[in-house]
Amino acid sequence: MPAGRLGAAREAAASYLHLMLSPYVTGTVAVHLCFGYAAVVHEKPSGYSFLPELEVSKAAQISIEAAQPELDLAVLDRLPSKTIILGVIDLADPTVETPETVAARIRKALPHVPAGRLVIAPDCGMKYLPREVAFGKLQAMVRGAALVRAEL
Repeated sequence: MPAGRLGAAREAAASYLHLMLSPYVTGTVAVHLCFGYAAVVHEKPSGYSFLPELEVSKAAQISIEAAQPELDLAVLDRLPSKTIILGVIDLADPTVETPETVAARIRKALPHVPAGRLVIAPDCGMKYLPREVAFGKLQAMVRGAALVRAEL
């Protein structure tokens, strides 16, 4: 898409997001950013280009898939007022992470988001995993979060 049209598209998207969220929505608003389910979409972009627009939106929480795309978490600096729901479980890989792996992913976010604004979650697409794998990954997520919480 040519630069002029891309700018117009971003502006329109931000306007529509604002319209959808105000004044009709009350309570805590979360927006989920997704590159697509890992079981379906195998090639993903390297980052999110719409973060400045989300920073000025009514959404209080931004859910970001970060484990499977190995997202550079410095992008979280672009959301200084938002609570970040951070995907730390790679759902493209059926191997269950260790709690230490999950803890390392969480620690990478802490230079960019204070712990009080960080919510730990899996990347999206867990419904495609076998039940025992999904359960193991969730257990690793809980244990990894506990490791980091004990360090704070």
